[in-house]
Amino acid sequence: MDRNARQKIASTGKPVAVITGASSGIGRALTLALSRQGLNVRALGRNSAGLAETVAAAAQFSEVSSYHIDLTVDDDVRAFRGHLEALGRLDILIHSAGAIRENPLETASIEDLDHQYRINVRAAYLLTQQLLPLLSASHGQIVFINSSAGVTAKRPESGQYAATKHALRAIADSLREEVNPQGVRVLSVYLGRTATPMQEALFRKEGQSYDPDILLQPEDVASTIVHALMLPRTAEVTDISIRPMRKS
Repeated sequence: MDRNARQKIASTGKPVAVITGASSGIGRALTLALSRQGLNVRALGRNSAGLAETVAAAAQFSEVSSYHIDLTVDDDVRAFRGHLEALGRLDILIHSAGAIRENPLETASIEDLDHQYRINVRAAYLLTQQLLPLLSASHGQIVFINSSAGVTAKRPESGQYAATKHALRAIADSLREEVNPQGVRVLSVYLGRTATPMQEALFRKEGQSYDPDILLQPEDVASTIVHALMLPRTAEVTDISIRPMRKS
């Protein structure tokens, strides 16, 4: 971006954050946490009812807007880029949307692999690519919500999911080296099992009883990330691993 574009961003008031997967779980907790910090939040998701609930809860703190968007549809992503360009500012991009399918490699469908790749890898890659000029202009920050499966793939039947999360880690690590010279910080957050609707469904598939109280809480994750985002610009947190204190 040219100097005039940078000056426009500097004059547009409150910082702006974009959060994917904001209709529930960690994305919702992050929307609430950043709105409490006074940021203007753009909450993205496919669940219109869930997004409405998120906005209603966060709007008491700051300006929050919801966008019903399918991140696997390139036209939707590009159209959202146009909205932010018109707004003229983006300071924080958080990739919280995700998908998981668990099955043995012998029987797991290639369609499941494609679905997880499109949500967990390709969508985050394309959205970052589309919004990077705005983030560079504001010396912004990018957060990739990853998983402990992005560090080690020792859980049986999780090979597809772990492969996408390892790919996401590679994207984040390489991107950091590219954009740090432009003043952009990149954070990867590797989570253990967290009390979200996705984990509840996974517990049921595995035939386990679901007790959210023994898992990581979305609010704990959000608090940790916000702390890292608010650090002085003399520091950059590159990787955070968080797991439940009580082990199931």
